[in-house]
Order: sequence, then structure tokens, then C-alpha cells
Amino acid sequence: MRKLIKLLGLYLFNMQTPPHSEIKKVLSLLQPGHRPTMLELLEKEGYSPFQLLVATLLSSRTKDSTTIPIVRELFEKYPALQNLSTAKNNELEKLLYGIGFYKTKTKHVKELSKIVLEKYHGEIPETFEELTSLPGVGRKTANCVLGYAFKQPAIAVDTHVHRISNRLGWVHTTFPEETEEALKRIVPKELWVEVNRLLVDHGQRICLPRNPKCSVCSVSKYCAYGKKILRESKSF
Repeated sequence: MRKLIKLLGLYLFNMQTPPHSEIKKVLSLLQPGHRPTMLELLEKEGYSPFQLLVATLLSSRTKDSTTIPIVRELFEKYPALQNLSTAKNNELEKLLYGIGFYKTKTKHVKELSKIVLEKYHGEIPETFEELTSLPGVGRKTANCVLGYAFKQPAIAVDTHVHRISNRLGWVHTTFPEETEEALKRIVPKELWVEVNRLLVDHGQRICLPRNPKCSVCSVSKYCAYGKKILRESKSF
């Protein structure tokens, strides 16, 4: 019975998905703001795939404004895999203090560095399965590395991408993993990386978790949530 309900839900969802042309239009209207996201900034500054992997892992549940200076200081002191793999735990914890779950992430960074050196000869693996086998590397982190470091088609779903995709009415999902799979079915493959880049920026500046700025949103007319908010504001 549960399987039947799930299949019915997927069928109804697919019947309501927006056409490719509307998705492309929305993404074309989401112009990045004056402040690049952490990954864009590090990518422009020439950070290596390993550094992007560690930075993304550290950024989980932590604001970019907190993560960026800590990551820069980390790689000034430990620029390469070999440096991090031999770093002392107490020194790393001191550097990473301020980042969410910094003690756990310290262990993951150390373990990850050793595994990449020993198993992959210092090269970051370029497949989703290999990346997610590394300590502390989940779906979002793996997809960020694939998209930003290796330029492969991947949709990295964080809280911003999950929230905005649902508000737009593109998906009707409960968990980020479901959002990722649903977006892959409806977003043209050549735009997969753009979904993260544009929606994260939009979520940080305009489509906030609370009190989103629908009145100044460039895509409010395409957004189910935005249209509802604007209708309600006009009724008062």
C-alpha cells in the first residue's frame, strides 16, 4: 500500500513539474549578488580539488562568513594533503573553532587526508561513490566537488536549494536527498551546477528562511510561494 501511495505521489508530481523553458527562464533571472558564495570565491582564487573538498566539508551547518576566513587560515598553515594528514589534532581544533561540530570535522579532515594519500595516491577521486566513501563526505559535499572542482554535472542540494525548489513549486519533497533526485528529473543537465550556484546565492540574500523578500524577488511571478505571499499582502 505504501509503495502504491509513493508511486501515485511521483506520478502526480511529474504531472505538475514545470517545463524546461520555465526552469531556464527562472535560472536566467537569478543573477548572483555582489558577494560570491564560498565555493565561487575559493574556485576563483584557484583552490585545489582537495582544498575545495575540505572547505565544503567544513562549511556544513556554518555560515560562509564564518567558514571563509577559517578556511583561508587553515590552508595558509596546511596548504597540502601531507600537511593536514600530519597536523596535530589540538592545533587543528584550535584553527577550526567557530565552525559547527569542529571537533568531529577535525577527525574527518585528518582521516580523509590519510585515506586520499594512501588509497588514491594524493588525488581526489572523481566519482560520487568514491567521494561519499570518505569520512564526513555526504551527498551535498560530493556533488559540490564534482560540480565546482571537476566540472561534472551534479546538483548539490543544501538547505537553500531544498527550500527554494519547494517554494518555487518545482518539487514537493521533504528531504534534500529527495529534492536532488527530483531536480535531476526536471532540470536540463547542462544547468545542474547552476542550480546550486544561483539558488544558494538567492537563498542567502532574498529567499530567506524567515521573512523572504518576495516584493523584490526577480522570480516571484514564477514562484508558487511568492505569489501566495504577495496575494496575502494585497488583501490587507
